[in-house]
Amino acid sequence: MPKTERARGDGAAETILRAAWVAPMQGPIISNGAVAARGDTIIGVGEWTAVRKEFPSGNVTDYGDAVVLPGLVNAHVHLELSDLTPPPGRWRLADWLAEVVKQFAPPGEAGVERIKRAVKAGAAECLRCGITCVGDISQRCALSRQLLCDGPLRVVSYGEVLAMATRRGRLEERLSTAADLSTQTQTLRVGISPHAPYSVETEGYRRCLQRARQEGLPIATHLAESIDEAEFLAAQSGPLRELWERIGGWDQSVTRFAGGPIRMVAELGYLDYPKALLAHVNYCDDDELRSLAGGRASVVYCPRTHAYFGHPPHRWREMLARGINVAVGTDSRGSSPNLNLVDDLRLLHRLAPEVPPQRIWEMGTVRGAAAVGCKESCGKLTMGSRADFAIFPAVSDEPLREILENGALPCAVWTGAPNREARA
Repeated sequence: MPKTERARGDGAAETILRAAWVAPMQGPIISNGAVAARGDTIIGVGEWTAVRKEFPSGNVTDYGDAVVLPGLVNAHVHLELSDLTPPPGRWRLADWLAEVVKQFAPPGEAGVERIKRAVKAGAAECLRCGITCVGDISQRCALSRQLLCDGPLRVVSYGEVLAMATRRGRLEERLSTAADLSTQTQTLRVGISPHAPYSVETEGYRRCLQRARQEGLPIATHLAESIDEAEFLAAQSGPLRELWERIGGWDQSVTRFAGGPIRMVAELGYLDYPKALLAHVNYCDDDELRSLAGGRASVVYCPRTHAYFGHPPHRWREMLARGINVAVGTDSRGSSPNLNLVDDLRLLHRLAPEVPPQRIWEMGTVRGAAAVGCKESCGKLTMGSRADFAIFPAVSDEPLREILENGALPCAVWTGAPNREARA
């Protein structure tokens, strides 16, 4: 029987969640389990009778036939795009990007209001689906951070930097905005996101990484998202060059790189930075896989977006086997039908039924927390972690498998105890 973990108390009343199952994510599932919290912090996890004995005055919420999971972590999402719908059909990334650029934000106040609605709707949807922590990529980060900085969603807000060709002169201004700490709070952390190798030149990547290292900030980039990236880097040709011709602003002084996007960031030292996140990595040869395994960056795989674009099978299982931290994200509503991270985990379960269910759930909890730099506080039910919970109905003796094989939403979501329960 697992031992109860306990923290020293300060005399305040505790909150206890009881359920048929508790899934700490770091250790085995606990039958007839309970989690105790004081304020915003977990102070005990274990079998129900042991937890109750340790905290006899705690206020109990009994969920019965259910499993208590840590709040889920969506390691890669674009909340600003939460009002979009995936265009039907099969799209090349470049064509899809051109369509999204047209829809992103009209000028003036109308654009501001659109982004506000999208961010609020996306955050609310995440919470309904049991997601309590996100790695959010935000082009309009000065605006989105104002909306998100007071919770209840925990956010790592990666301010997006785009600076290539005639736009390279905006690099320092955009980097300064991305790294602005003025809206950082207990529930919102600031990060930097050089967008992608087809929108930020090598010097821009170098400066973003330098700033992140200097200030200890997390950093994220879209990488190897499309097979067209390597051609664009090496020859400045192909669909991504055609995208530039459509949107305007190209010049001939853009730096070329012949080794592909993963080798490019490796040469810059990006893979060695432990707070680095690589979104997608849909195209990766054996040498690049070894390079990733030798580094410290995390990979975030977005299964439904990957399927939407028709990419070849992702190498996530090989990455995990080589010790690479692989997390899961939903990406945006522009390429995925919703922001329900569990639906992405369900797709993984269908693609790889031989992978143990807990291994898959780790990619949406503890591994996601590590990817966005929150591994000490989120994605697990251990003493000292945040009291964020996603509670799902479950009646079988394999609750994690059961949820992956049905369409259930959480019956309750907590972002901090005792006063932030929001029933789904």
